[in-house]
Amino acid sequence: MEAKALSKYVHISPKKVQDVARTIVGKNAEEALQLLKFIPRKSARFIGKTLMSAIANAVCRGMHSDGLKIKEALAEQGGVFKRFIPVSRGSAHPIRKRTSHIKIILTDN
Repeated sequence: MEAKALSKYVHISPKKVQDVARTIVGKNAEEALQLLKFIPRKSARFIGKTLMSAIANAVCRGMHSDGLKIKEALAEQGGVFKRFIPVSRGSAHPIRKRTSHIKIILTDN
């Protein structure tokens, strides 16, 4: 049986999230939570929150929390906020503020 959680429009680039997400795939859910507490990156905090939500969803569906493994951890491209910064001679440069959709799937195998 599987349980999943999805965090949408997280204000961080998906490339930065994917670096941390790769480290927890295949690990036990409780072990991955402990590992994420010691990773000094902003994305680790967002992945930890999504992982706790996935664990809560699994417990709600009747699975035991101590036997959960992370099957998938993905960071997909979300919407992009387009902003402009003024530069010399009255022109402007575009700024793209990227967002992520973080998806975690747990299994009880």
